[in-house]
Amino acid sequence: MSLKIRLSRGGSKKRPYYRVVVADARMPRDGRFIERIGSFNPLLPKDDATRLTIDVEKAKDWMAKGAQPTDRVTRLLDTLGVMKREARNNPEKAKPKKKAQERLAAAAAKEEAAKAAAAAPAEAPAEEAPAEETAS
Repeated sequence: MSLKIRLSRGGSKKRPYYRVVVADARMPRDGRFIERIGSFNPLLPKDDATRLTIDVEKAKDWMAKGAQPTDRVTRLLDTLGVMKREARNNPEKAKPKKKAQERLAAAAAKEEAAKAAAAAPAEAPAEEAPAEETAS
């Protein structure tokens, strides 16, 4: 049986309140759980002491038994200093997709052409006006 330490949502519409629970991974999000080990209220300010309450000893015991915390619970446990969450970085995800790259290439080519057109007349020697002959 694979166990998860995860958030179970409660509260009313647009007013979330979460319980930190240990549950079987196959159970629904708000369904049956084995043990409740804490709570999380995201509507409270970040410096409020009651925003996150987790029984750290129970969490450590369950992780020793093989329970895997979800990513969000790992972040919460990281704020308490229980475990270290490794930073994620996916530079491939930030790159523009194929069509956007084509648009950028077309815009760059258009800009280069405009610069070349603006530079061409400036480089050509200016024609001097013919000097008028003065009759003396």
